Amino acid sequence: MRETLLKLLEVNVNQPLTLQRILITFAITLLMAVLIVFIYRITFRGVLYNRSFGTALLMVSLVTSLIIMPISSNIVLSLGMVGALSIVRFRTALKDPLDIVYMFWAIALGLTSGAGFFQLAIIGCLILAAIMLVASVVQTGGRSKPYLLIIRYDEHFRADLRQALPPYTVKSKTSTSSGFEVVLEISLKNQDNRLVEQLQQVSGIQSVSLVRYSGDYQ
Repeated sequence: MRETLLKLLEVNVNQPLTLQRILITFAITLLMAVLIVFIYRITFRGVLYNRSFGTALLMVSLVTSLIIMPISSNIVLSLGMVGALSIVRFRTALKDPLDIVYMFWAIALGLTSGAGFFQLAIIGCLILAAIMLVASVVQTGGRSKPYLLIIRYDEHFRADLRQALPPYTVKSKTSTSSGFEVVLEISLKNQDNRLVEQLQQVSGIQSVSLVRYSGDYQ
């Protein structure tokens, strides 16, 4: 069994496109792509997780490996495919820099796996996954997280928010016919419901909302 696995992982760029190679390539690519999506899911720090982007990472790896397999097995075909792919342009904007990293990671997986470098694809994905997990823990562990505190109040409100709240930044203030609405950026280690309850009891405050966000609010 071990010898069979080692034989399958041997690098042979010019090997023919047999059914066995196609199935093994897709199996390894799919397995590693699932790992990439899993790491993206647990390291995601935005407001709403984009499921379509996770699916895109999975499919980009598989589609890339599908393209690279015939290129790596036929030099003449590779020249034609490279010329055809040179006209492809992508216009999708990725707002989070980490999304670009994950997209390149998925493409690199498809390239290495499709070319037959299975050992490089597996070891490389495992190392990158470990680095992403460590980086995520180091950057977010034990630190305060940004929240948006939305307070609606009327003319009867007389309290001083700077004494009742931790340091904050005013993001916006809106005046309506029924009162005022202020949006504050505040840092908390945990989502403290007691803060919301305490503010709700203050005279003049109509409603209080605490929203977790990624820190990119404008």
